[in-house]
Amino acid sequence: MRGRVVFALFLLAQLSDGLLTYHGIARFGTAVEANPIVSWYVLAFGPGAAIVGAKSLAASCGAALYLRAMHGTMAALTVFYVAVAVLPWLHLL
Repeated sequence: MRGRVVFALFLLAQLSDGLLTYHGIARFGTAVEANPIVSWYVLAFGPGAAIVGAKSLAASCGAALYLRAMHGTMAALTVFYVAVAVLPWLHLL
């Protein structure tokens, strides 16, 4: 049960970051994206495709951690993501 909750929170953090990133780019432009790889993909394919791709990859990696029962690692990554991605976007927007 603990693993499912951690995985759900991980996915919620990824979804939140994706939505906030999309709104941040729409409001401030691509220069606001701190990840240079995501920024390049946004320029090449547009924000929707780039963010869906990045978040799909993150969700897939999270699923691999879940299937390997690495719930502590996934919990740490969730806290890290909220601290360095979601909260800064919330502050900026």
